Amino acid sequence: MHTSDELLNIINEALEKENFNREPLELYEPITYILSLGGKRIRPVMLLMAAEMYGGDINKAIPAALGIEIFHNFSLVHDDIMDRAPLRRGKQTVHEKWNANTAILSGDTMLVKAYEQFLRLDDPLVKPSLEVFSLIATGVCEGQQLDMNFEERNDVTIDEYLGMIRLKTAVLIGAALKLGGIMAGAGAEDLERLFEFGIHTGILFQLRDDLLDTYGDSAVFGKKQYGDILNCKKTYLYLKALEYASGKDKLKFAELYANTSIEPEMKIKKVMKYFDAADVKKHTEARINEHFMIAERAFESIRAEQEKKYLLKNYTNKMVGRKF
Repeated sequence: MHTSDELLNIINEALEKENFNREPLELYEPITYILSLGGKRIRPVMLLMAAEMYGGDINKAIPAALGIEIFHNFSLVHDDIMDRAPLRRGKQTVHEKWNANTAILSGDTMLVKAYEQFLRLDDPLVKPSLEVFSLIATGVCEGQQLDMNFEERNDVTIDEYLGMIRLKTAVLIGAALKLGGIMAGAGAEDLERLFEFGIHTGILFQLRDDLLDTYGDSAVFGKKQYGDILNCKKTYLYLKALEYASGKDKLKFAELYANTSIEPEMKIKKVMKYFDAADVKKHTEARINEHFMIAERAFESIRAEQEKKYLLKNYTNKMVGRKF
């Protein structure tokens, strides 16, 4: 089996061979740009790992890996427009570098190109792969819409939030593993085990991201701290603190969190008092551990050679910052 670094190099080389140098340049240059920003390529790497874990030929699985990666970047382009984000991986977002209309059209084209990748697979793999891909692609869009809905709502529950991140973040990781298994002819039961492992890995990854945004070391985490608080994101931490508050205090906290005119350092200081009073760090870590245990059980039930499973296990440990 290949190492994760070797698979990353294979994916990057395959992406470089994709020809987006077409007219009109304004449509295709943004696609080349967003794909060139790099990233860890977590989803395609996991797809190829799953394929190799079951003895599959990764060369035959590369189109599916590229399809997942192109789709993921399509979703980032559109998410950045909706979030009005100025930066992506330290560089200008597509809509900032060009404009929103161009970003929308380029993103739409990427979605089509992602589907084209799956049509390059061997004939017996096309239908089952597209069925999985279409289902999760719809799910990601549903998750993004729910995320936007939550911005306008003051009654979001923790279960609703977990359902949203399952759709927006976790299903694509689960689908990548399941597609890898499909590439290698894995059985139906193992395909579901791979999917479940990916789902709960994705959820705990997002919860960990929420936690680190507030309680992590920005120098280690690699992102600016307290971004979720300053952007009024209704994360697990916020919802847990809101659940803990009562009466007038609950309304006061909700109003504080939604306030965008307050001085940033003052807002952070006040919000953190609510977070610490509710012990949200402890509660979030407990929920992360809950999904970790479910993911671990799903992983242990996967029927593949231990040596091959170890590489996926090791890679996932690095990704989520925990050991299975």
